[in-house]
Amino acid sequence: MTDLPLPERPLPALPLTAQTRVRREAHYQVTDRAALYDVIDGALSATIAIVRDGRPVALPIGIGRDGDDLLIHGSTGSDFFRRIAAGTPVCVTVTHLMGLKYARSLFDSSMRYRCAVVFGVASVVPPEEKEAALLTLSEHLMPGRSLDVRPMTARELAATMVLRVPLAEASVKDNAGSLVEEDGDGEDRAVWAGTLPLRMSAGEPVTSPQTATGTPVPASVRRAAERVAATGVA
Repeated sequence: MTDLPLPERPLPALPLTAQTRVRREAHYQVTDRAALYDVIDGALSATIAIVRDGRPVALPIGIGRDGDDLLIHGSTGSDFFRRIAAGTPVCVTVTHLMGLKYARSLFDSSMRYRCAVVFGVASVVPPEEKEAALLTLSEHLMPGRSLDVRPMTARELAATMVLRVPLAEASVKDNAGSLVEEDGDGEDRAVWAGTLPLRMSAGEPVTSPQTATGTPVPASVRRAAERVAATGVA
């Protein structure tokens, strides 16, 4: 008798909390956890914010996902990351800007985008799991690159802090299909209205001047460029 594969369990919906509930144009909120994963997996960077000494501070970071955790990393010497490691709550925002909406008034003009906002308290990845977590980040940011270069040294691992932010409290907003205009809105149809789609593009790789002459651009770099060309985001 052949064992049949078990059906995949549906992912639990994102909970609506006081922080995650969208109040402005709430009909664009998506509570499907798969949509959250899709926004994160399609991005290379995000903005992470904390309150430090009574003032908000936000920094750009590279990101990756490991199951239901967001992975981030930074220097062990960074005051910003040490505060996060000590339990300072964070807010992480990932945005895919997909276009500009040109309505017949500035008030109604807007953007088309998909975004995710994650709230939580990070935990430090323990030393015995750090290298694997960094490889997960590397594979997301630069797929295959770890096979091109030397292994990480103990000193480099010691100088790097890796943090997990649980994807337990997050909101997703997707207005990529939003309308530019509505019938009977009373606007002058002689004024142009429409959308300007926006896409990220990758240029040709630029070889470092100290690289040995004739060294080919590795497949990992080409793969990253192809990903950007296919998705239009980075």
